Amino acid sequence: MRFRRVSIVTVMLTLCFFIQETNAQIVKKAQVGFRFLENPVSAEVVGRGMVGVVTTTSSNGIFWNPSLLGWIPSNVDLSINHTQGIADINYSAAAATVRIGSIGVVGLSLLTMDYGTFYGTHRAANEQGYVETGTFSPTAYAIGLAFSQKISDRFSYGVHVKYARQDLGDAWVAATGSNLTDPNLSISARRYAQYGLALDVGAYYDFLYNGIRFGASLQNISREIRYENEPFPMPFAVSFGATIEPLRFFTDDQNDVFILSFESRHPRDFNEKLKLGGEYRFLNTFVARVGYATNYDERGLMAGVGVRYQVAGLPVRADYAYQAFGIFGAVHYISLGVSY
Repeated sequence: MRFRRVSIVTVMLTLCFFIQETNAQIVKKAQVGFRFLENPVSAEVVGRGMVGVVTTTSSNGIFWNPSLLGWIPSNVDLSINHTQGIADINYSAAAATVRIGSIGVVGLSLLTMDYGTFYGTHRAANEQGYVETGTFSPTAYAIGLAFSQKISDRFSYGVHVKYARQDLGDAWVAATGSNLTDPNLSISARRYAQYGLALDVGAYYDFLYNGIRFGASLQNISREIRYENEPFPMPFAVSFGATIEPLRFFTDDQNDVFILSFESRHPRDFNEKLKLGGEYRFLNTFVARVGYATNYDERGLMAGVGVRYQVAGLPVRADYAYQAFGIFGAVHYISLGVSY
């Protein structure tokens, strides 16, 4: 039975890889919606260049590769995250996991957006050419349920089902008439809000040799959604990642751990994105990270630090990451976590 499960997951990931490669010649842009689902969660992951499909063995792994949840060493794990983004667009996320005996690990996820306040207008036949309609605040959130099972000491798989909703507020639309001087012109407010389900599927393999590990995930598999004329899916992407611990070729000292990570991401609406990150852990307490991602318009260099400490007998972690964002300045990430 276990071999059959492994085979099914392997075939699914292989098929999706070949489908992605078949369409590699077609460059698509602006073909997806609900882009907030792509926002990177976890200062730990961002600090090492947004490489998250292999080494995120905390409850935050639910946002990157649900199969990683099976490798969380504790029975209960909780993470909270906040991101101070560009243009006063911030977002927060939380994740929690519980181990159900030998069956597997169950996880919950929540992602919420804060887009700030916008001023609404619509066209009018006056000197300004418009009239104000007041302020509005778009909203978006996603809530999910995940399950991961560790099949052996080498392999695990996981699934993550999400309900996502986006509310863009009201827009003034002309139901009849063609221009402002048309006597038949009729303008009314229309609500633009949509929702849908999305699925993440992941697999993870540990070679049990010098920290060499491999992970893969399919994110945001969904139906198409429509606001007006053109339907669109959620931001589907296929990611492959690998890690290695070079120092373990020379020493077994666990007080100094250096992890080198690589990830290749294939989104539906853009070319391949490559990420490279490094993480150094000293005495399993202090962590320093650095990373870089290619083929992004503004994102580039990333760095971060972290602390692991026992508080009242509970393992507590705190992480911070900085991400340069070109002409927009910088984005700051803060994550806190506790295990039991």
